[in-house]
Amino acid sequence: MKRVFSGIPAAMAALLCLAFFGRTAPGADDKPAAAADKAAKSDGEWIQLFNGKNLDGWIPKTRGAKAGENPGNTFRVEDGAIVVRYDQYTKFDEKFGHLFYKESFSNYRLRVEYRFVGEQCPGGPGWAIRNSGVMIHGESPDEMGVDQDFPASIEVQLLGGAKTGERTTANLCTPGTNVVMNGKLITQHCTSSKSKTYRGDDWVTVEIEVRGSKLVRHILEGETVLEYNEPQLDERDGHAKELAKKKGGKLLAGGTISLQSESHPVEFRKVELMKLDAE
Repeated sequence: MKRVFSGIPAAMAALLCLAFFGRTAPGADDKPAAAADKAAKSDGEWIQLFNGKNLDGWIPKTRGAKAGENPGNTFRVEDGAIVVRYDQYTKFDEKFGHLFYKESFSNYRLRVEYRFVGEQCPGGPGWAIRNSGVMIHGESPDEMGVDQDFPASIEVQLLGGAKTGERTTANLCTPGTNVVMNGKLITQHCTSSKSKTYRGDDWVTVEIEVRGSKLVRHILEGETVLEYNEPQLDERDGHAKELAKKKGGKLLAGGTISLQSESHPVEFRKVELMKLDAE
């Protein structure tokens, strides 16, 4: 049926119609709008884990020390960056360290800007030159033993190139863990990515997409350089076996995030996280 608005100009009638029929009852769309807003916040908003000023929200754990102690002032903030320094060390003496964020996460995208600077601390192992890492799906610092080198976790290994030769970054290392890649359980400690070599002291941005235990991607310059799934505790390792027993299974669907100290000075200018909805 064609509706006729007697005595009302067509344009005005159209506006009145829009105002009346386009209006919804109060509160009718509140829930969908709130849901959409929540989704936008959980899947699209970057959260700054590092505030650019101090180490609030971060917990150091160094081999030989208790969680919360920071021997040698290894982890500190300088010029708006988290820096790892060894100027108060006489020698490294296997004091591997990790700076843990206070919360654990399961589904997220993590973005870290890092660079290597200066010279390695005397006494550091040869393999640790221009070597650091971002640990994900990790145990808490309080779960680590006093003399434990690394948390049971998945390491996104960060490497800086030498003057010559190729050296990939955003590799995978697995302290106390294993992963599945292309349907095969990977038990070797480290697996190289397909990244290019990054030399010098320029800033490098690495992104890590984490979907619980379903998928982990290492991303550089918008390109996925390594991908795997089913991160899990390696029950051949005594400590990891105890963790699996405590957690009720070996599959890792979430955990802590930490930044590594392995004897070479490194800086982290940005550490930000975007929460993702579980798939």
